[in-house]
Amino acid sequence: MSITQNLTATSFSSSSSAFLAPSTFYSRSQVSLPVKSVGICKCVAAPQEADTVYKTKVSRNGNIAKLQAGYLFPEIARRRNAHLLKFPDAKIISLGIGDTTEPIPEVITSAMAKRSYALSTLEGYSGYGAEQGEKPVRSAIASSFYKDLGIDDDDIFVSDGAKCDISRLQIVFGSNVKMAVQDPSYPAYVDSSVIMGQTGFYQKDVEKFANIEYMKCKPENGFFPDLSSISRPDIIFFCSPNNPTGAAATREQLTQLVQFAKDNGSIIVYDSAYAMYISGDNPRSIFEIPGAKEVALETSSFSKYAGFTGVRLGWTVVPKQLLFSDGFPVAKDFNRIVSTCFNGASNISQAGGLACLSPEGLKAMREVIGFYKENTDIIVETFDSLGFKVYGGKNAPYVWVYFPGRSSWDVFSEILEKTHVVTTPGSGFGPGGEGFVRVSAFGHRENVLEACRRFKQLYK
Repeated sequence: MSITQNLTATSFSSSSSAFLAPSTFYSRSQVSLPVKSVGICKCVAAPQEADTVYKTKVSRNGNIAKLQAGYLFPEIARRRNAHLLKFPDAKIISLGIGDTTEPIPEVITSAMAKRSYALSTLEGYSGYGAEQGEKPVRSAIASSFYKDLGIDDDDIFVSDGAKCDISRLQIVFGSNVKMAVQDPSYPAYVDSSVIMGQTGFYQKDVEKFANIEYMKCKPENGFFPDLSSISRPDIIFFCSPNNPTGAAATREQLTQLVQFAKDNGSIIVYDSAYAMYISGDNPRSIFEIPGAKEVALETSSFSKYAGFTGVRLGWTVVPKQLLFSDGFPVAKDFNRIVSTCFNGASNISQAGGLACLSPEGLKAMREVIGFYKENTDIIVETFDSLGFKVYGGKNAPYVWVYFPGRSSWDVFSEILEKTHVVTTPGSGFGPGGEGFVRVSAFGHRENVLEACRRFKQLYK
């Protein structure tokens, strides 16, 4: 069959365009030319076959593929947004992710503004800085938080936050190590271990990754693990005050932890991001414990002290006495990683950090922390009055509420659906968090009061 015949035989669902219709063309001399009758062809885009999508020959990182779901807090944000689509007029109150809400004190922001404006002048401009941080900032951190503890300025590495340093430390340790973590604990410890290839696969029956020692921290043991039941780890992640439980380890408990690390030749990564929230005489630094410099390093942050969750500034202390099994200093390897992976904290952020550690800045930070601690009191009193078992709050900006016999995610969903308040499911911090919900004290006072009013209405 000819092309013309084929086109003519084709049926079409759309109407023909006028300029393609059969017609006769007349010239000025009225010469008639025959025109062949043609059919109309409609162009339809063929659906793209899935197997035609271009793929590289690079394999996916199998360690990342081990992760079971998205990181906890983006998943909470996703559910919050879905809830808002369902209830567009709801006034959602977020007491979930631990993000600060109160303004940064002016004594701090004015220092950042001054440094920022100075960058527009020849005299005040500066480019790349030292990867380890500006010396005045390192000195101020040493004198403010580690006075008389034997920590030198050059033991301190200034960074863009403790969370970032956790991953840099994991690069230092490599894949051939065994981790121990508090259970429950901040999810970045486990997730970074999985990504580095330190773990086996996720075991659904026990909700744990293989080759990680989960140190159970429950109300029954005062949220401090039974170290005698733990097999030898290489690296011990330990956060005090703990996120999410809010428990602050005592001097006796930390002495046990340091001795356990010495007996096993382990390294403690001590996360002190909430140390300024401690009210009693609990240690604020692992280096208050004799012998700790030989087995521990410490990471911390300005995020929850000065509202720097967006500004980004933290630090890690790696004592010279901390050595690998071959005698090589851990600080030298960490310095190598920092110099390779990082160009140093923002000079504007560091100006803010220096202002934080001035007498006026320290006073201002304590006032902000005091405000959040008043919020924790309100939340604790609310759940206490409703008959719940409540933990934390005293030495941390988190309240840990027990819902016996219930799934953490179910409670999270119930609270969100019925009160429009975002919390954090305890199981997101590890299997030891199942049955608990974390309520953050980071919020404007009127929002915290309103949230507590809604809690009372739901659980009265």
